[in-house]
Amino acid sequence: MESISATSMPVLALNSGSSSLKFSLYQVRQDAGGSAQADLIAGGAAERIGLPSGRIWLKTPRATLHDESAAFAHHADAVKALFGLLDLYHLPLPQGVGHRFVSGGPKYIDHQLIDAAFRADIRNYFRFAPLHLPAEARAVDAVSQHFPDIPQAACFDTAFHRHIPEVAARLPLPRNLWHEGVRKYGFHGLSYEYIVSQLPPSPTDRIVVAHLGNGASLAAIQNGQSIDTTMGLTPTGGVIMGTRTGDLDPGVIVYLINEKGYDGSQLERVLDHISGLLGISGITSDMETLLRSDDPHAVMAVEMFAYSLRKAIAAMAAALGGIDALVFTGGIGENAVAVRQKACASLGFLSVEIDPAANAQNAPVISTASSRVKVSVIPTDEDLVIARHTFRLLGQRNPSP
Repeated sequence: MESISATSMPVLALNSGSSSLKFSLYQVRQDAGGSAQADLIAGGAAERIGLPSGRIWLKTPRATLHDESAAFAHHADAVKALFGLLDLYHLPLPQGVGHRFVSGGPKYIDHQLIDAAFRADIRNYFRFAPLHLPAEARAVDAVSQHFPDIPQAACFDTAFHRHIPEVAARLPLPRNLWHEGVRKYGFHGLSYEYIVSQLPPSPTDRIVVAHLGNGASLAAIQNGQSIDTTMGLTPTGGVIMGTRTGDLDPGVIVYLINEKGYDGSQLERVLDHISGLLGISGITSDMETLLRSDDPHAVMAVEMFAYSLRKAIAAMAAALGGIDALVFTGGIGENAVAVRQKACASLGFLSVEIDPAANAQNAPVISTASSRVKVSVIPTDEDLVIARHTFRLLGQRNPSP
């Protein structure tokens, strides 16, 4: 392939799920101030990987280029199809590929280029995010299989939280477990990093960000750094989520083992796949569907989700010693008017006041003029952060002459 320029290059960001592969292609360049600027060329996804009926689509900022049904047995098939679409529509071949990695475990604490040693070693840390890391590793292997000359980078959600103070990161367990890496890592870091980049720089501001989607977490941020966050060792803990329990009395786990005979795989299914909004409602994990339903179990699921958020917002504010700004992001955070209203309804003691009209319009600012706390709705862009980090890492490896 062509030699890599440190001043401008096409970069592909991949976000892999267990049965999906989302992608965004950017032209990334270095501006006069040395910062990475990125223009979206195209984005899309391969969906329902491993299932009989799948889908792949590709869009530019102006038009849909491709949308068809297609079956993908493995992530490798989806990656091959993706690169085929780039070629079919004469889009540039990426000179770097960045991957979202939910966790790097205790060893990988910052974003880095991927080599053979990393590809082998990261498998030792699947236990820190078993829902996510296997699929992410498969995507790296798939790119290497089809395009071995394209350099790749791993961008970790946990990296943003690496400066959390020990008083927040340490779990109340025997000390030997801390030394084995059993601690709070925090997740959704790429999203939090993007949100910070969209806020005016103010080192003293105490900011709580709520990233709410099928996976949900909150972070307490000051001076651009994470002070605390709701997720812990894995992405299962924290607030109630689509199919995940969030925080749970450990005695429940002991009960399920001793009284119900659950093994590890059964526990994982309960905690990660059939609980949360799905478990409470007995209907669905989809918030939009729940909000439209008058089924009492659906109503209860929404109320419990909002109650969980209210408690978490207050806890993050306590970690910061107060709150100056609250930001909602993620699919639910950006679009679910009722969830934002319910989550903020009892936060008057923190001087949070929501403007119902602005909230109903998903306005950028949804707090009242008199609210001491500014409440914002900011769409996130994890792929853009991945592209920027990949560009930076490749530039460090291949500096301009």
